[in-house]
Amino acid sequence: MQPVLISGVWTAADADAPSFHAWNPSTGAALTDRFPISSGADLDRMGSAAEAASDALASADPDLIRDFLLGCAEAIEARRSEIARTAHLETGLPIEPRLAQVEFDRMIGQLRTAADAAADTSATGWRRPLSDGPSDIRSDRGPLGGAVLTIGPNNFPLAFHAVAGGDFAAAIAAGNPVIAKGHPLHPGTGLLLAQCVAEALQASALPPATVQYFHHCSPEDGARLVRHHGVAAVGFTGGREAGLGIKRVADDVGKPAYLEMSSTNPVFASMHADSEEVEALTEAWVDSITLGGGQFCTKPGLLIVIGHQTADRIASLAEARLRTCDPGILFSESGRDGFIAGVGACESAGATRRCGGASVDPGWRVEPTLLEVDGENARRSWSVLSREVFGPLGMMVRVEEMSTAIELARMLEGQLTATLWGDPACESAWRPLLRVLRPKCGRLLERKMPTGVAVVPTMVHGGPFPATAHAGYTSVGLPASIDRFTHARCWDGVSASLRPSWLR
Repeated sequence: MQPVLISGVWTAADADAPSFHAWNPSTGAALTDRFPISSGADLDRMGSAAEAASDALASADPDLIRDFLLGCAEAIEARRSEIARTAHLETGLPIEPRLAQVEFDRMIGQLRTAADAAADTSATGWRRPLSDGPSDIRSDRGPLGGAVLTIGPNNFPLAFHAVAGGDFAAAIAAGNPVIAKGHPLHPGTGLLLAQCVAEALQASALPPATVQYFHHCSPEDGARLVRHHGVAAVGFTGGREAGLGIKRVADDVGKPAYLEMSSTNPVFASMHADSEEVEALTEAWVDSITLGGGQFCTKPGLLIVIGHQTADRIASLAEARLRTCDPGILFSESGRDGFIAGVGACESAGATRRCGGASVDPGWRVEPTLLEVDGENARRSWSVLSREVFGPLGMMVRVEEMSTAIELARMLEGQLTATLWGDPACESAWRPLLRVLRPKCGRLLERKMPTGVAVVPTMVHGGPFPATAHAGYTSVGLPASIDRFTHARCWDGVSASLRPSWLR
């Protein structure tokens, strides 16, 4: 049985502790290593240790935090090949370029950018120090005074991982300890990342409980940890049901929970049927909805096409391309079953299946799928047809007039992204739709698909509920993503010796 990390010590679980193992989704075979399902008592120990560590971290020299994050990046980089191979085995995602290059480089880049942010005490950094001389009042932002519980998703085993991904980097940069929960679908990957972070922590002067790690727990014990007085906030990426459960617990005890949950990322297309843009749009859309087995949070699962002739051409081209695509490997058996059920629910709600929709052996593969529906059926069953289905599925909605597209936009829930794609000459036609759509999404794109999320300071990876729990924040893009794990502080007449150095 693999150990967990409590206050700087790799600790064995009780011999009779329940355990689990991962699966290889490419084959459906069980993997041999077993991992403990941590007890409430162990999680309580983590919470208490983090509470003590938070005091030391709050007053730590920013350069120490920077050096620790750089040490994490260095230790992880040294095991790049091993980590990528393990992530491939547990997720079915390709080693090259997805895991060993694209996602790995993003994870390392986030850690190094967070390190720079941690040491930045300037007026433009995340601390935002301000001073009003006449009133002798100063303000800044500081750590929360407790741990951030980070919970990562199944679809990004590296860049969004709880112990090395974006939430981890942002929380540590702000001077908070982290209690990281691994994901049960890729526990071996998480263990390797946690070992690297523990190695970097041992070489630093930060408290041993700066980072603690466990593999899994029951929902009840997870809720108990959220309530623990040593936990100050939660960072979560995953499904809506689990996210809303965390939100209810956090709301009950007045703690912030920053949740990324659900988004269908609609694309609105308006162009002449014989335009070259039709082929460009179709190629980009099919590539986007099948990327990573269609398991990106930014997958543009909805395509609303204005004009029936244009819709006919796009549907034909998309169907032909999808029939040549390899089956998508989903991360779990339940994910495969959920995909099949999602396709069935959409058909029952009035959608027509043009291709795909079946499971494929070996492992947890499914056929790339195209559904289509007209505007009338879409309006009648929008709550079902606009729901996120995880996997390689695209829903095309055909409407005749812009007014119907605007009506559907009004019915949308909050989204991470929305995309406009049309002939450049038709740009003015977007304005009525844009007025409805802009408050509905965090990121608006034109003539490109949203699947890629650039890690730059201007990125907003967030959006109105239920895409996230709070539209005012982003989980990608430093230093802005650090704001989630800070609080605003005012120093009114406090002597210089008691204030942080950046306020003197």
